[in-house]
Amino acid sequence: MYAITIPEPGGPEALQWAEVPDPVPGDGEVLIDVAASAVNRADLLQRQGFYDPPPGTSPYPGLECSGRVAAVGAGVAGWSVGDEVCALLAGGGYAERVAVPAGQVLPVPDGVDLVTAAALPEVTCTVWSNVFMVAHLRPGETLLAHGGASGIGTMAIQLAKAVGAKVAVTAGGKEKLAFCGDLGADVLIDYREQDFVEEIRQATDGAGADVILDIMGAKYLDRNVRALAVNGRLAIIGMQGGVKGELNIAALLGKRGAITATSLRGRPVSEKSAIVAAVREHVWPLIGAGQVRPVVDRAFPMREAAAAHQVLEESGHIGKVLLTREPDGA
Repeated sequence: MYAITIPEPGGPEALQWAEVPDPVPGDGEVLIDVAASAVNRADLLQRQGFYDPPPGTSPYPGLECSGRVAAVGAGVAGWSVGDEVCALLAGGGYAERVAVPAGQVLPVPDGVDLVTAAALPEVTCTVWSNVFMVAHLRPGETLLAHGGASGIGTMAIQLAKAVGAKVAVTAGGKEKLAFCGDLGADVLIDYREQDFVEEIRQATDGAGADVILDIMGAKYLDRNVRALAVNGRLAIIGMQGGVKGELNIAALLGKRGAITATSLRGRPVSEKSAIVAAVREHVWPLIGAGQVRPVVDRAFPMREAAAAHQVLEESGHIGKVLLTREPDGA
């Protein structure tokens, strides 16, 4: 088969479309003929040499895909050859085929086409696990989602609104904020021109955000704590703003706040399978009912992954950027 490889770490040009050995499904695994994958910031870090795949997993980038089941390994139940699926991956989505543990596979939701389904696994699993399974966002509470126009942000807005929460977002520029508003965000904060701590206080009559979903890390740590409500929960899922910050423990104690930091890629298969099962139970019905939808900015042929990475680095996109497998496999 062909896959996007990274012979040497570097810029987008480091990505090479090359012939590689076909994957073979092991016990408990499903082999998927890939129709599409999606670009995540973790893929950019892997390309740059900063985020190696977990041991024993595919060396190729790509943390999610959609496609059709090509084969099933021993011990797999519930999936058959030809099923249209999407899947959460530890890697290998930028390829014509990928083997994945059966517990990380999902059916394509009702009302979503096969290619677009590639935009769903990573964002739904990330948002549901962090905002709901860890931070326990409840109806009537306020969620602050940083990067509201990203793939994660656009999904967080929709899921939080679907459960009856109030949603505030940060984003850069009127176009992105308007899009977030159209998705249902109640409070729109331009991080380039506004102080999100002050804006969230005004929007909540001084109370603050009950849950904050943060992609920035160190740069926002102090302000996130100040923006929390009493008993607030800060869920850190990214480090675009650096890895080392200073924490005012007195401020956190005063809020009786909690800070968690999680990632999906390196978790054991059992944990990822539990998250996928929860997403199938709670999120898939919302998608099927039209309450929640994937947001796709644009798609590139998989062999043009370098161009897709450039789009993410420039941060001009809204929602997800997809990579599609060409019909002839070229």
